[in-house]
Amino acid sequence: MVTGDGSYIKKINRSIILEKIIEHRFISRADLSKITGLNKATISVQVADLLEEELIRETQQEHNAVGRRPIMISINSEVGYVLGVDLDYKNIHYTVSNLQGIPVYNQIVSLKTDQYDEIVALLIKDIKKFQKKFADSRYGLVSCTIGIHGTVNKNENIYFVPKYQWHNKELKADLMKKLDLEISIENNANLSSYAEKVYEYHTSENLLSIILTSGIGAGIMIDGQIQKGFHGYAGEMGHMIVSQDGKPCKCGNHGCWELYASEPVLFKQLAESLDKPAVTIADLKSLITEEDEKTINLMEEFIKNISIGLNNVINFYNPETLVLNSDVLKIYPNAVKKIERHLKSSVSQYCEIVLSELGNKACVMGACALAIQRFLEVPELLLTLPEKSF
Repeated sequence: MVTGDGSYIKKINRSIILEKIIEHRFISRADLSKITGLNKATISVQVADLLEEELIRETQQEHNAVGRRPIMISINSEVGYVLGVDLDYKNIHYTVSNLQGIPVYNQIVSLKTDQYDEIVALLIKDIKKFQKKFADSRYGLVSCTIGIHGTVNKNENIYFVPKYQWHNKELKADLMKKLDLEISIENNANLSSYAEKVYEYHTSENLLSIILTSGIGAGIMIDGQIQKGFHGYAGEMGHMIVSQDGKPCKCGNHGCWELYASEPVLFKQLAESLDKPAVTIADLKSLITEEDEKTINLMEEFIKNISIGLNNVINFYNPETLVLNSDVLKIYPNAVKKIERHLKSSVSQYCEIVLSELGNKACVMGACALAIQRFLEVPELLLTLPEKSF
């Protein structure tokens, strides 16, 4: 039995009530009482406090039935905002969302440097700009969560970013020296996995998100929680060795999975095969449509190499939902079915393999969602994105 003083119980009740308001979007006090099991007096006291803080609002619902129109409670989404940042190689993707997790502003900034100090200075300048832009709301910009394409420990320090060759960077501390704002640092794949759970697969408690767009990273959700491992480095599946004495990798090993099954490798192979300096996703789409023989052969090899790694991943984690985040797989006909044909082991078990609908927005949306969950202090967050949110 969980026990505690009155203030502790009140805090728990507040979290439960806020969680249900977010989940249902619009809900009456009576329904809140039924769903949470809290009595009407408790609901009234909590709702009064949340109204005073302007975190929720009440509106009368339109209806045609005889009788009093019900008063519905919802999150006051414009009372504060959160900033999600995807610090990728060569660009930074910023998304500001309201407290219902709906994007209200997006910006992608191209990077002309890979120097840590210069990128930190740029982040500080941009974050200050967002603070000023949203300062008129009661709570303003409440926090910022940054996704890193590398290993981040449990203290939120960067251990290693392969593309930048950054080692042991204290990005959070460096930013907070200049910013009066709550800052969080997370691995981009963890944030992407969290976004898939929060926005798309609400009922999936065991979800893995595999990102193929920039190397290979994985976010692991077990029993609805992000799994980070002992130091915080879990999910670096791109560096699982799939070819003994294979190609050399920047991590120091040979034969890592991402050297065979990541999108950058596919584009490089295709450019070499077609004797071109570079190949874009639009070029690839045209070549697939034209059924170019070299392209199709490379795609089939790509599918096979993805499947080799997935077979291992499935055996490790027995996932309920396995989300593949890949622009390439989205444009290749029957990609998931072709992958599944290679998963022939009677040992490997999973429920479903799907392609991510969030795509390259997954990291920033996960960053925004995590910031909202922490600001509102709710145990679980379930959000819905309206169509054409980006």
